[in-house]
Amino acid sequence: KLYADAKEEMEAGRWGTAVKQLEKIESRYPFGRWAQQAQIDIAYVHYKENDRALALAATDRFLKLYPSHPALDYVYYLRGLINFNEQQGWLASLGGQDLSERDLQAAREAFDAFKEVVARFPESRYAPDAEARMKYLVNAMASGEVHIARYYFRRGAYVAAANRAQGAIRQYPQAPAIEEALYLLMASYD
Repeated sequence: KLYADAKEEMEAGRWGTAVKQLEKIESRYPFGRWAQQAQIDIAYVHYKENDRALALAATDRFLKLYPSHPALDYVYYLRGLINFNEQQGWLASLGGQDLSERDLQAAREAFDAFKEVVARFPESRYAPDAEARMKYLVNAMASGEVHIARYYFRRGAYVAAANRAQGAIRQYPQAPAIEEALYLLMASYD
């Protein structure tokens, strides 16, 4: 009954009430399968509320408590989405900001989570989407490194620009941004 009520709140988009219901389940029945599902749903609800820190904490907690749970692929996928969508904030879209112009730590964490899904659960229904997102993230991270190299080049810090461009070439050899990295490397050496 408690889980049905929480599910109803989630479907209606009442995230605050849903979290309270899910936490009740977790506290009243801490070792049952409903508590496990409630923990997964708490992470999802925090993700839907755009509360990245609480959503990541919930996924971390679940991964530590249940390292062999059947829904582990979903939890890793959700962890990837949480970090992936951190890069897609409404302020970034409002200001026309590109992913490559932002801090790439969340992108790296999203990549690692998606990589876990693809490597450990290749038959998962989330694996194809995780793989597609990984390709996007590789291109975005390569563009981010090139963006930094371009910044250094414009400032006259040619050694730093060459190092960044070289790092991008070495780390992301197949990314489309490598063409510009090669140009920046050549121009920095000149």
